[in-house]
Amino acid sequence: MPDSQITDVLASVTYADVRNAAERLAGVANRTPAQTSRTLDDMLGARAWCKCENFQRVGAFKFRGAYNAIATLDEQSKRRGVLTYSSGNHAQGIALAGRILGVPTTIIMPTDAPPVKIDATRGYLGPGSEVVLYDRETTTREELGERMRRERGLTLISPYDHPKVIAGQGTVAKELVEEMID
Repeated sequence: MPDSQITDVLASVTYADVRNAAERLAGVANRTPAQTSRTLDDMLGARAWCKCENFQRVGAFKFRGAYNAIATLDEQSKRRGVLTYSSGNHAQGIALAGRILGVPTTIIMPTDAPPVKIDATRGYLGPGSEVVLYDRETTTREELGERMRRERGLTLISPYDHPKVIAGQGTVAKELVEEMID
């Protein structure tokens, strides 16, 4: 996707979208702590706060966007299932969110992805879900994903330019701001 289209997608996400995502994620995603680091503060010459998303489900903020995107689908789309492509964190987020919400997921991962990421993704899969490996030398994830989406009637949830994914991930910033105000 060209940068201008990504900018358009980003611009379409409002604070209301982030707030709605936060409501959907309440009780599902972990509200992760924010911490400081003296070393980082010294390097920057200012106080810096880090949001510890390593304590999030699947160990990454990607779960937030994945869950929000799947949770907002209509029932027919949920029954058919979703498809994504990712080498790791988004794949794991989609797999777990699909399992929690009872939505079948198809996750396209490259054969050269770290085995720990492939295994973790498979471990999060729910019923009717699968990991499909592909060779980067012979195809792209976008080509394979589009073909599988059409053939199976799946909903594509992109890891980076999907408005509901962006809104879900934006809840990290919302929480951080709320913690800084308190």
